[in-house]
Amino acid sequence: MKKNNIRNAFLSVYSPSRSIDWNYTGATFQSGEKVSSDNPFLTASIGKTFTATAIAQLVEQNKLKFSDPISRYLPDSIMQGLHVYNGVDYSAEITIAHLLQHTSGLPDYFEGKTIDGRANVMELLFSEPDKFWEPVETIEFAKQKMEPLFVPGNGFNYTDTEYVLLGLIIEKQSGTNLHNYFEEHFFKPLEMEHTSMHLRSTPLEQTLKLAETYAGDFEVSSIASLSADWAGGGLVSTGSDLIKFQQALFSGKIISAETLQTMQHWVPETHGMEYGFGLRKIAFRKLFPTLPDLTIIGHSGSTGSFMFYCPELDVYLAGTLNQTVEVKESVVLMVKVLSLILKNTENQ
Repeated sequence: MKKNNIRNAFLSVYSPSRSIDWNYTGATFQSGEKVSSDNPFLTASIGKTFTATAIAQLVEQNKLKFSDPISRYLPDSIMQGLHVYNGVDYSAEITIAHLLQHTSGLPDYFEGKTIDGRANVMELLFSEPDKFWEPVETIEFAKQKMEPLFVPGNGFNYTDTEYVLLGLIIEKQSGTNLHNYFEEHFFKPLEMEHTSMHLRSTPLEQTLKLAETYAGDFEVSSIASLSADWAGGGLVSTGSDLIKFQQALFSGKIISAETLQTMQHWVPETHGMEYGFGLRKIAFRKLFPTLPDLTIIGHSGSTGSFMFYCPELDVYLAGTLNQTVEVKESVVLMVKVLSLILKNTENQ
């Protein structure tokens, strides 16, 4: 909070085996009103874990398989020209697993480069803040204005485009829209009373106003164009609700331990980080050799949001810095918190 560009921050720490249940918040709204742990915040790409888990549930219901080609579940209007690389159409070769793990080669409508160098959707958020994006529009944007990066299965490229496609598959196979699916299969059974799909649904219970999120000096949480972030990160939630989801995920309440293990088939993402099916694993010691030998599994977001579990310490972490230019600082925060808990464990 000493950093001028971090206007508010949330941190929830939970461990049933260590009797830890802490919730911290800092700072105020622009109005001067104090921020509390009951104010929900934009979770950004943490939503990918929810989308991936919904796919995993449909696998367990025998409604699809991870290895299935996506063409089995998506209309021709989506599939036509979806992945044309070096003049060859690879659209029919993309599988659900490719989408989950960012190995399809599809471009990222959000932050990827356009063919003609014009604005991507991230840039359009600010130039067209009143625009409400429908999921299919983002797919069409990627198809018309961007190019695939590699043959499916032959690389890694983090992209929200894949998760919009997964959201459409969930809707097709479940027979309901995505925010209803999340509500019925996650929010209600786990009593996540203050979580919803931003701009598309309301929480189960009366909830305080949304915390302000910043991109540098620009406050973005109130703009309609955030609708572009849907199945790839369109949820709002609280630290307590996110920990309810994490604990259910890692304890076998919403998918089986076997399916969760399948979701943890890792491929390299970047230094010290690996990616599974909607899950990210960070190994602290691989980030920097003097850090504790701990790993965290979960997801982070472009707003400085985080939702992770540390298996070595049995500790759940969730929160946000609500500042897009301080994403790395959220990892530093988790390292510091877990290092303190580890030190306390060693002293005991």
